[in-house]
This record gives sequence, C-alpha cells and structure tokens, in this order.
Amino acid sequence: MLRLSLLTASNRQPEWVDAGADDYAKRLRGRCTLEIKTVSLARRTATAPVDRAILDEGERLLALLPSAAHVVALSEAGKPWSTKELAAKLEGWMRLGAPVAFLVGGPDGLSPACIARANERWSLSNLTLPHGLVKVVVAEALYRAWSLLEKHPYHRA
Repeated sequence: MLRLSLLTASNRQPEWVDAGADDYAKRLRGRCTLEIKTVSLARRTATAPVDRAILDEGERLLALLPSAAHVVALSEAGKPWSTKELAAKLEGWMRLGAPVAFLVGGPDGLSPACIARANERWSLSNLTLPHGLVKVVVAEALYRAWSLLEKHPYHRA
C-alpha cells in the first residue's frame, strides 16, 4: 500500500478547506492512503527576518517526513503534471514501496533544506494560489489520479 502525506505550513484555514481536503483523503483507500498534517506558521514581525521564519517552518515540515520518504516539493519552479502524468507517478511510487510526502511551504515558500531534500518538484499552476486552496487541489488531484488507476468513474476525461 502506498502511504501519501500532504505536509503543509499554514495557519488556521476556513472550514471548507479542511472539509474538502479531508473528504478527498477519506476517499483514498485500498492501494493508496493520504494523511494530511499541518505545522503552524512561524511568527512574522516587522523586525524578525523572514528567512528565519522560512527555516523554522522547513525544520518542522522535515521533522514530519515518514522514514525514507520520497519527497515532492510544491514549487513555482516545479514541473506541471497532467492527471495522467500524476497517475503514472502514483503507479511508479507504488512499485517503489516508499511513502511519498508532498511539502507545501508557508506564504514565503519552502526552506532551502526542504527543496534540497525533495526528490521532485511539482508546480500546480503559474498562478499564485492561497495555501488553503493548494491543500484542496493537491488532495483532489491525488484522488483523481488514483481513481484513474483504479478505473473508478470519478475521472471521466
């Protein structure tokens, strides 16, 4: 079974964000599961350097990584994947047998340590998206890719 983890740095989100992401996570079952964990944002003040906040969030995200995880960083500099490409990646990750963790940084992005630890980088869009929406979009994209592999009727494209 493939264990997926969606690890985000974020403050409290609207109810619909957690409800939406959790709904897609619950739908993933059988050969694939999704766990969602969030670390709170580091405190940002007018006098505190932003770099310190990014490093702090990065340390806490990396501490949540499952042992020997294959890491995918969500990044503007990443490669966009179609649903079919993501499904092919899921299939490949299932063969690898290692857990897969998706890292979503705070408002200032992922730390250099998170980027360095990543095996791959994934860009959802050229648009800047709010972190809550990213959480829902990633969960839905993973569920859609899984449904394609399972020949589930959810994916009809």
